Amino acid sequence: MLNKNHPFHMVDYSPWPILGAFSTMILVSGSVKWFHENSIYLLLTGITAVLMIMIQWWRDVIRESTFQGLHTNKVTKNMRLGMILFISSEVFFFISFFWAFFHSSLSPSIEIGSNWPPKGIIPFNPMSIPLLNTLILISSGFTITITHHSLMNNNKTEAFKSLILTVILGILFTLLQAYEYKMASFTIADSVYGSTFFLTTGFHGLHVLIGTTFLIINTLRIKNNHFSTSHHFGFEAAAWYWHFVDVVWLFLYLTIYWWGNN
Repeated sequence: MLNKNHPFHMVDYSPWPILGAFSTMILVSGSVKWFHENSIYLLLTGITAVLMIMIQWWRDVIRESTFQGLHTNKVTKNMRLGMILFISSEVFFFISFFWAFFHSSLSPSIEIGSNWPPKGIIPFNPMSIPLLNTLILISSGFTITITHHSLMNNNKTEAFKSLILTVILGILFTLLQAYEYKMASFTIADSVYGSTFFLTTGFHGLHVLIGTTFLIINTLRIKNNHFSTSHHFGFEAAAWYWHFVDVVWLFLYLTIYWWGNN
Protein backbone atom coordinates (compact mmCIF):
# COMPACT_ATOMS: atom_id res chain seq x y z
CA MET A 1 0.00 0.00 0.00
CA LEU A 2 2.95 2.34 0.47
CA ASN A 3 3.64 2.13 -3.27
CA LYS A 4 0.06 2.25 -4.53
CA ASN A 5 -0.52 3.69 -8.01
CA HIS A 6 -4.07 4.94 -7.49
CA PRO A 7 -5.63 7.92 -5.66
CA PHE A 8 -8.19 5.90 -3.68
CA HIS A 9 -8.19 5.17 0.03
CA MET A 10 -8.30 1.45 0.77
CA VAL A 11 -9.67 1.46 4.31
CA ASP A 12 -7.89 -0.71 6.91
CA TYR A 13 -9.74 -3.40 8.82
CA SER A 14 -11.73 -1.77 11.61
CA PRO A 15 -13.75 -3.15 14.54
CA TRP A 16 -15.98 -0.09 14.74
CA PRO A 17 -18.70 -0.95 12.16
CA ILE A 18 -19.66 -4.28 13.76
CA LEU A 19 -19.27 -2.92 17.29
CA GLY A 20 -21.31 0.13 16.29
CA ALA A 21 -24.08 -2.15 15.03
CA PHE A 22 -24.16 -4.12 18.29
CA SER A 23 -24.11 -0.97 20.43
CA THR A 24 -26.98 0.48 18.38
CA MET A 25 -28.95 -2.72 18.94
CA ILE A 26 -28.36 -2.36 22.69
CA LEU A 27 -29.47 1.29 22.48
CA VAL A 28 -32.72 0.43 20.68
CA SER A 29 -33.41 -2.52 23.00
CA GLY A 30 -32.77 -0.25 25.98
CA SER A 31 -35.23 2.30 24.57
CA VAL A 32 -37.93 -0.38 24.32
CA LYS A 33 -37.18 -1.56 27.86
CA TRP A 34 -37.39 2.03 29.08
CA PHE A 35 -40.74 2.63 27.35
CA HIS A 36 -42.38 -0.59 28.53
CA GLU A 37 -40.72 -1.40 31.86
CA ASN A 38 -39.50 2.05 32.96
CA SER A 39 -35.96 0.68 33.36
CA ILE A 40 -33.23 2.97 32.03
CA TYR A 41 -30.08 0.93 32.74
CA LEU A 42 -29.87 -0.89 29.39
CA LEU A 43 -30.53 2.40 27.59
CA LEU A 44 -27.66 4.09 29.43
CA THR A 45 -25.41 1.14 28.57
CA GLY A 46 -26.32 1.51 24.88
CA ILE A 47 -25.77 5.29 24.90
CA THR A 48 -22.36 4.85 26.57
CA ALA A 49 -21.31 2.17 24.06
CA VAL A 50 -22.44 4.24 21.07
CA LEU A 51 -20.59 7.33 22.33
CA MET A 52 -17.36 5.41 22.97
CA ILE A 53 -17.41 3.87 19.48
CA MET A 54 -18.27 7.22 17.85
CA ILE A 55 -15.29 8.89 19.52
CA GLN A 56 -12.85 6.15 18.49
CA TRP A 57 -14.20 5.83 14.93
CA TRP A 58 -14.06 9.59 14.40
CA ARG A 59 -10.53 9.61 15.86
CA ASP A 60 -9.47 7.09 13.20
CA VAL A 61 -11.07 9.08 10.36
CA ILE A 62 -9.45 12.32 11.58
CA ARG A 63 -6.07 10.60 11.76
CA GLU A 64 -6.46 9.19 8.22
CA SER A 65 -7.48 12.53 6.71
CA THR A 66 -5.33 14.96 8.69
CA PHE A 67 -2.13 13.18 9.68
CA GLN A 68 -1.78 10.32 7.20
CA GLY A 69 -2.90 12.29 4.13
CA LEU A 70 -5.12 9.48 2.84
CA HIS A 71 -7.99 11.75 1.81
CA THR A 72 -6.78 12.73 -1.65
CA ASN A 73 -8.71 14.99 -4.03
CA LYS A 74 -10.35 11.90 -5.55
CA VAL A 75 -11.36 10.58 -2.12
CA THR A 76 -12.70 13.98 -1.09
CA LYS A 77 -14.71 14.22 -4.32
CA ASN A 78 -16.34 10.86 -3.59
CA MET A 79 -17.03 11.91 0.00
CA ARG A 80 -18.79 15.01 -1.29
CA LEU A 81 -20.96 12.84 -3.50
CA GLY A 82 -21.70 10.56 -0.55
CA MET A 83 -22.75 13.51 1.62
CA ILE A 84 -25.00 14.84 -1.16
CA LEU A 85 -26.69 11.45 -1.49
CA PHE A 86 -27.07 11.21 2.30
CA ILE A 87 -28.73 14.64 2.53
CA SER A 88 -30.96 13.72 -0.42
CA SER A 89 -32.15 10.65 1.49
CA GLU A 90 -32.84 12.88 4.50
CA VAL A 91 -34.94 15.18 2.30
CA PHE A 92 -37.19 12.27 1.35
CA PHE A 93 -37.28 11.18 4.99
CA PHE A 94 -38.86 14.50 5.96
CA ILE A 95 -41.08 14.57 2.86
CA SER A 96 -42.83 11.50 4.30
CA PHE A 97 -43.72 13.43 7.47
CA PHE A 98 -44.91 16.49 5.57
CA TRP A 99 -46.94 14.20 3.30
CA ALA A 100 -48.67 12.68 6.35
CA PHE A 101 -49.38 16.16 7.72
CA PHE A 102 -50.90 17.51 4.51
CA HIS A 103 -52.85 14.29 3.92
CA SER A 104 -54.57 14.74 7.27
CA SER A 105 -54.86 18.54 7.32
CA LEU A 106 -56.14 19.21 3.79
CA SER A 107 -58.97 16.71 4.19
CA PRO A 108 -59.64 16.08 7.90
CA SER A 109 -61.49 12.81 8.47
CA ILE A 110 -64.78 12.51 10.34
CA GLU A 111 -62.97 10.70 13.18
CA ILE A 112 -61.33 13.99 14.19
CA GLY A 113 -64.48 16.03 13.65
CA SER A 114 -63.61 17.10 10.10
CA ASN A 115 -61.63 19.97 11.65
CA TRP A 116 -57.96 20.94 11.57
CA PRO A 117 -56.59 21.28 14.17
CA PRO A 118 -58.91 18.66 15.68
CA LYS A 119 -61.39 19.85 18.29
CA GLY A 120 -59.81 19.93 21.75
CA ILE A 121 -56.27 20.54 20.44
CA ILE A 122 -54.78 23.90 21.44
CA PRO A 123 -51.88 24.46 19.01
CA PHE A 124 -48.80 26.54 19.72
CA ASN A 125 -48.75 30.24 18.96
CA PRO A 126 -46.48 30.54 15.87
CA MET A 127 -45.54 34.08 16.91
CA SER A 128 -44.05 32.92 20.22
CA ILE A 129 -41.21 30.39 20.78
CA PRO A 130 -41.47 28.94 17.22
CA LEU A 131 -40.73 32.37 15.70
CA LEU A 132 -37.82 32.88 18.11
CA ASN A 133 -36.41 29.47 17.15
CA THR A 134 -36.77 30.41 13.48
CA LEU A 135 -34.71 33.56 14.03
CA ILE A 136 -32.13 31.53 15.97
CA LEU A 137 -31.67 28.96 13.18
CA ILE A 138 -31.53 31.63 10.45
CA SER A 139 -28.88 33.45 12.49
CA SER A 140 -26.91 30.21 12.87
CA GLY A 141 -26.96 29.86 9.08
CA PHE A 142 -25.24 33.24 8.81
CA THR A 143 -22.64 32.46 11.47
CA ILE A 144 -21.67 29.10 9.94
CA THR A 145 -21.30 30.81 6.53
CA ILE A 146 -18.94 33.32 8.18
CA THR A 147 -16.96 30.36 9.53
CA HIS A 148 -16.63 28.89 6.04
CA HIS A 149 -15.43 32.14 4.50
CA SER A 150 -13.00 32.66 7.38
CA LEU A 151 -11.52 29.18 6.79
CA MET A 152 -11.10 29.88 3.08
CA ASN A 153 -9.32 33.13 3.97
CA ASN A 154 -7.11 31.32 6.51
CA ASN A 155 -8.54 33.35 9.38
CA LYS A 156 -8.69 30.57 11.97
CA THR A 157 -9.48 32.88 14.90
CA GLU A 158 -12.57 34.33 13.24
CA ALA A 159 -13.63 30.85 12.09
CA PHE A 160 -13.34 29.50 15.64
CA LYS A 161 -15.36 32.36 17.16
CA SER A 162 -18.17 32.20 14.62
CA LEU A 163 -18.42 28.41 14.89
CA ILE A 164 -18.60 28.66 18.70
CA LEU A 165 -21.50 31.09 18.22
CA THR A 166 -23.20 28.64 15.86
CA VAL A 167 -22.92 25.86 18.45
CA ILE A 168 -24.40 28.14 21.14
CA LEU A 169 -27.34 28.97 18.85
CA GLY A 170 -27.91 25.27 18.17
CA ILE A 171 -27.95 24.46 21.89
CA LEU A 172 -30.28 27.41 22.56
CA PHE A 173 -32.68 26.12 19.89
CA THR A 174 -32.75 22.68 21.54
CA LEU A 175 -33.38 24.12 25.01
CA LEU A 176 -36.25 26.29 23.73
CA GLN A 177 -37.84 23.35 21.93
CA ALA A 178 -37.55 21.22 25.09
CA TYR A 179 -39.31 24.01 27.01
CA GLU A 180 -41.98 24.16 24.30
CA TYR A 181 -42.57 20.41 24.60
CA LYS A 182 -42.89 20.75 28.38
CA MET A 183 -45.52 23.46 27.96
CA ALA A 184 -47.50 21.55 25.31
CA SER A 185 -51.21 21.08 25.99
CA PHE A 186 -51.33 17.90 23.90
CA THR A 187 -49.19 14.77 23.46
CA ILE A 188 -48.10 12.49 20.65
CA ALA A 189 -51.14 10.31 21.51
CA ASP A 190 -53.66 13.13 20.86
CA SER A 191 -55.03 12.26 17.42
CA VAL A 192 -53.17 12.50 14.14
CA TYR A 193 -52.30 16.13 14.90
CA GLY A 194 -50.21 15.17 17.93
CA SER A 195 -48.61 12.30 16.02
CA THR A 196 -47.55 14.36 13.00
CA PHE A 197 -46.51 17.35 15.11
CA PHE A 198 -44.25 15.52 17.54
CA LEU A 199 -42.84 13.11 14.95
CA THR A 200 -41.86 15.91 12.57
CA THR A 201 -40.60 18.42 15.15
CA GLY A 202 -39.01 15.64 17.23
CA PHE A 203 -37.01 14.20 14.36
CA HIS A 204 -35.99 17.70 13.35
CA GLY A 205 -34.85 18.32 16.93
CA LEU A 206 -32.84 15.09 16.79
CA HIS A 207 -31.18 16.33 13.60
CA VAL A 208 -30.34 19.61 15.35
CA LEU A 209 -28.65 17.62 18.14
CA ILE A 210 -26.69 15.57 15.61
CA GLY A 211 -25.72 18.73 13.70
CA THR A 212 -24.66 20.46 16.91
CA THR A 213 -22.44 17.49 17.78
CA PHE A 214 -21.01 17.66 14.25
CA LEU A 215 -20.20 21.34 14.76
CA ILE A 216 -18.63 20.79 18.21
CA ILE A 217 -16.22 18.25 16.71
CA ASN A 218 -15.31 20.72 13.96
CA THR A 219 -14.79 23.46 16.54
CA LEU A 220 -12.22 21.26 18.27
CA ARG A 221 -10.59 20.49 14.91
CA ILE A 222 -10.30 24.19 14.05
CA LYS A 223 -8.77 24.78 17.49
CA ASN A 224 -6.22 22.01 16.77
CA ASN A 225 -5.44 23.46 13.33
CA HIS A 226 -6.69 20.43 11.35
CA PHE A 227 -8.04 22.46 8.41
CA SER A 228 -6.36 24.37 5.60
CA THR A 229 -7.82 26.84 3.12
CA SER A 230 -8.40 24.09 0.55
CA HIS A 231 -8.72 20.93 2.67
CA HIS A 232 -11.63 21.18 5.12
CA PHE A 233 -14.33 18.85 3.85
CA GLY A 234 -15.14 17.72 7.40
CA PHE A 235 -16.36 21.23 8.10
CA GLU A 236 -18.08 21.59 4.71
CA ALA A 237 -20.09 18.42 5.33
CA ALA A 238 -21.20 19.79 8.72
CA ALA A 239 -22.14 23.12 7.12
CA TRP A 240 -24.20 21.39 4.39
CA TYR A 241 -26.00 19.35 7.03
CA TRP A 242 -26.68 22.45 9.14
CA HIS A 243 -28.10 24.38 6.19
CA PHE A 244 -30.32 21.37 5.44
CA VAL A 245 -31.60 21.47 9.03
CA ASP A 246 -32.28 25.22 8.63
CA VAL A 247 -34.29 24.75 5.44
CA VAL A 248 -36.35 21.89 6.91
CA TRP A 249 -37.21 24.08 9.90
CA LEU A 250 -38.39 26.91 7.64
CA PHE A 251 -40.80 24.54 5.87
CA LEU A 252 -41.82 23.07 9.23
CA TYR A 253 -42.51 26.50 10.72
CA LEU A 254 -44.48 27.77 7.74
CA THR A 255 -46.62 24.63 7.39
CA ILE A 256 -47.12 22.97 10.78
CA TYR A 257 -46.81 25.95 13.12
CA TRP A 258 -48.25 28.78 11.02
CA TRP A 259 -50.45 27.44 8.20
CA GLY A 260 -51.58 24.34 10.12
CA ASN A 261 -52.93 26.42 13.00
CA ASN A 262 -55.36 28.45 10.89
